[in-house]
Amino acid sequence: MRKLAGFILTPIFYSCFLLCLCIFHPIQWLSLKLGGYAAHKKSVDILNAFLVACNYTLFNRTTFINNQNLPLGRPIIFVANHQGSFDIPPLIFFLRKFHGKFISKIELAKAGIPSISFNLVHGGAANIDRKDPKQSIAEILQLANNMKTKNWSAFIFPEGTRTRNGKMKPFSVGGIATLLKKNPEALIVPIAIRGSYLMVKYGNFPLRPFTNMSWEVLAPIDTTGLSVEEIVKQAEDLIRAKVEV
Repeated sequence: MRKLAGFILTPIFYSCFLLCLCIFHPIQWLSLKLGGYAAHKKSVDILNAFLVACNYTLFNRTTFINNQNLPLGRPIIFVANHQGSFDIPPLIFFLRKFHGKFISKIELAKAGIPSISFNLVHGGAANIDRKDPKQSIAEILQLANNMKTKNWSAFIFPEGTRTRNGKMKPFSVGGIATLLKKNPEALIVPIAIRGSYLMVKYGNFPLRPFTNMSWEVLAPIDTTGLSVEEIVKQAEDLIRAKVEV
């Protein structure tokens, strides 16, 4: 019955999602040209509010829990597990005041996807070519420099790819190590994402309706005296304890 409802509701979801992307593409361009970074970021924040709202067309529940009093005066590295493409809009919108940027595949930046590709190119993301380690390191270092000079933050999915069944993959150290090298004072904040993989349980069509999904910001990690490997392992363990219950 749920899958049948998905066949009915999924076209509505995709229509709303694509409409938002197409409407905000020229808005982003105009905002960037007329108002620079601040206006462009505002347009991206509003876009992602609408993208989160698209979940209601599937009767899916998006719960974002943030009981942490995170500082605005220092860069933050948000470390999250990765369950699906729809993990991203809630992170951008609900944590918008931290100016978080993503480490993304360069293919997405070049794909010409309305709004998304434009924001990846012009919004400060690190767009990496996984086949070119030198280019990847340069992109992440540029993001790390912007974190230091502009007080931006970063979102990173250390699993490298999204899970298909909700089971977390081991976290890799590389991207976090590069960001911390330039920003040793950065706060490490884990985020546990639960249930979003169920939205694509049947694949990209139909999407699964009546799904409860949650994003929970966990307490910052005390990195005093810890190596990067120990920091990443602690973040992985904290997230895993929330996700795999």
